[in-house]
Amino acid sequence: FLLQVDPTYTGRVGASEAALFLKKSGLSDIILGKIWDLADPDGKGYLDKQGFYVALRLVACAQNGHDVNLSSLNLTVPPPKFRDTSSPLLITPPSAETHWAVRVEEKAKFDGIFESLLPVNGLLSGDKVKPVLMNSKLPLDILGRVWDLSDIDKDGHLDKDEFAVAMHLVYRALEKESVPSQLPPSLIPPSKR
Repeated sequence: FLLQVDPTYTGRVGASEAALFLKKSGLSDIILGKIWDLADPDGKGYLDKQGFYVALRLVACAQNGHDVNLSSLNLTVPPPKFRDTSSPLLITPPSAETHWAVRVEEKAKFDGIFESLLPVNGLLSGDKVKPVLMNSKLPLDILGRVWDLSDIDKDGHLDKDEFAVAMHLVYRALEKESVPSQLPPSLIPPSKR
């Protein structure tokens, strides 16, 4: 490990190199800060070999669900895991964007309404969706925006997922939330990403 962060054998690892390396452990900044404080107790701003060893041990402890403190250093834990930056797959953590803002129970309700409108080939035409939107008594400009946002593939029809987006936006608007000018990533159905 030391070679990766101290290629010139100076026997010390600067704060920025160490921070970059420790970040690859996937631990939160708060925990990494604690680890740093314990590994560099005198606040030298760099880690010597011993300090770096302490940091690695504490990363391993944290990754295995142990507290970050000096007594954890005596625990037997598997070696710390670091993501290799050259493999991009590991580095993109699943962000909040991957989940869909339409909740499961909402979706079930919207699917029911969708089916009740007798979709053709899994699609509802604008004419069929319009009365449902109008029913909300929202201003026409808002409803127009809801339609534009939810007809994601711009085919003039809504499929089940697009309809759920439309209904979600309508319910939000009824709660006095503003309808966004473009669809946030969390509202784009997984099938459309």
